[in-house]
Amino acid sequence: GHKPKRKLHLTEELEEKFALTTSRGFPEWLHSTGGSIAFSTYQAGKLFLIGIRPDGRLAVFERSFARPMGIAVSGDARTIALASEYQIQRFDNLVPPGEGSPDGHDAVYAPHAAWVTGDCDAHDLGLSSDLKPFFVNTRFSCIASVDDGHSFRPIWVPPFVSQLAPEDRCHLNGMADADGVPIYATAVSRSDIGDGWRDRRTNGGVVIDCRRGEVLSEGLSMPHSPRLHNEELWVVNSGTGELGRIDRSNGLFESVAFCPGYARGLAFTGSHAIVGLSKARENRTFSGLALDDMLKARDTEARCGLAIIDTATGHMPFWIRIEGVVNELFDVAFLPGVRNPSIIGFKTDEVKRVISIAE
Repeated sequence: GHKPKRKLHLTEELEEKFALTTSRGFPEWLHSTGGSIAFSTYQAGKLFLIGIRPDGRLAVFERSFARPMGIAVSGDARTIALASEYQIQRFDNLVPPGEGSPDGHDAVYAPHAAWVTGDCDAHDLGLSSDLKPFFVNTRFSCIASVDDGHSFRPIWVPPFVSQLAPEDRCHLNGMADADGVPIYATAVSRSDIGDGWRDRRTNGGVVIDCRRGEVLSEGLSMPHSPRLHNEELWVVNSGTGELGRIDRSNGLFESVAFCPGYARGLAFTGSHAIVGLSKARENRTFSGLALDDMLKARDTEARCGLAIIDTATGHMPFWIRIEGVVNELFDVAFLPGVRNPSIIGFKTDEVKRVISIAE
């Protein structure tokens, strides 16, 4: 079997705050994908990048942001967008393709644009063909694009929401997009009244077809992170801890794997799904869900970290566990072709010194 507990090499400052361990074989698996992983934790205010150093060891890079949530990555992984507390920021890779930086990073993402949205509780995030972000505007129960003259521009509203209001009526949270256009969305309920979704956490969840403007799948428990992969629609049924597919012909949810935690955040590479896991909060949002009983039945507790799921078998051959100050993750993204990424934040003077010139 896979022996656990391979400790990561972190800076001393990180080591004091986080305890990250991986399953045996995780670095080798990540190396085999040719890419790297990004994940966000709004609870700890961090964006993490997990890559492979030139010597084959795992690399962990983190930056602090205010309430980081959704992550979007362009198809060529040259651009990352991040939703935060009141703005959406775009970062572009300064390292030319095929080259590396002096410190061994093949991607150095620098902030190059930001849009101030105000507090919209932005969740999932996408990038249009011209690299303009669009996002799930959870507070206003719509999908919106950034707008140069306004906080946001609504581009899609669920069929059961009667008006735009800052009320988080249905807890619209997830979005699957293709070619820069939202295709499917997830909501915790069909509620059309402020905060009404909390009453329907166990079985009110829906997946909505954005193009047809109708509910495709219902009866879910706090669904999140719909994603299109290999022409299949995947979703995390967070309230039961299940990763599964939605049959687009009849809307039925087929469970593929149980995830040991509150699952939210989903990305794919090849035949593997990367699922974010959170510990359950002691509050009314996470409590009383079927996930509690499903964890007890397996004699385990919710964990925080990443689960790597083989989509063919439902097995979890690899994982990362995070302990310490991080308890909850929101989004997960895969960076294809980027092995050892870094990102420039705003808390050091690095952002002043790193300058790129267009040719």
